[in-house]
Amino acid sequence: MVTLSVAHGGKKNNSSKVHVDSAATIDEGHDHASGDADHHHDEEMSLDQSKVSADLDDFPTIHPLIVHFAIVLIIVAAGLQLLNLWLMKREISLITTAILFLGVMTAWLAATNFHPHTHDLSARAQLVLDQHDKWADWTINFGVIALILQIVNLFFFKAKRWAFAIVAGVLILSGYSVAHAAHYGAQLVHIEGVGPQGNHLELEHHH
Repeated sequence: MVTLSVAHGGKKNNSSKVHVDSAATIDEGHDHASGDADHHHDEEMSLDQSKVSADLDDFPTIHPLIVHFAIVLIIVAAGLQLLNLWLMKREISLITTAILFLGVMTAWLAATNFHPHTHDLSARAQLVLDQHDKWADWTINFGVIALILQIVNLFFFKAKRWAFAIVAGVLILSGYSVAHAAHYGAQLVHIEGVGPQGNHLELEHHH
């Protein structure tokens, strides 16, 4: 420690002491923090970017990757059908039909082939899963009905606004159902802890 004293009238003034070691300690701490930041930066730069993106086989289940397509497609189809109540365009009806078909198919795949098998669930988690599955079934049922009605509408009621309205109503029910299924699915994952890193899942890939 280096102490500097300034004399006034032959007397040392202790209040004017400057502790150089404090400043040195601050500088050393700053250098240490900078060194840590540089070290972490170097580690991040050295990561193999090809290892950042997980392969499909790394997921305990790809259900979430499939089901999100169904959620978006069904809701978009409902929105387009509502828009077409005003525009009454055959082209929009065809696009809506294609989107709805893809939405129903992905919802069905998510609920069957890619539905994860669970085990050792708590009583509460099981109730949440039952609600999730129930609303998923209603999503598919309403989606299939809307798809059939939409196809009939395209060929037999080509310019009937009431037919467009019926399809829109059923699609809204399907969209409402898929929103509820998504809510319970999110609750399972983020509150009940079912799914992250394979928790409570039978680790059979693509099931």
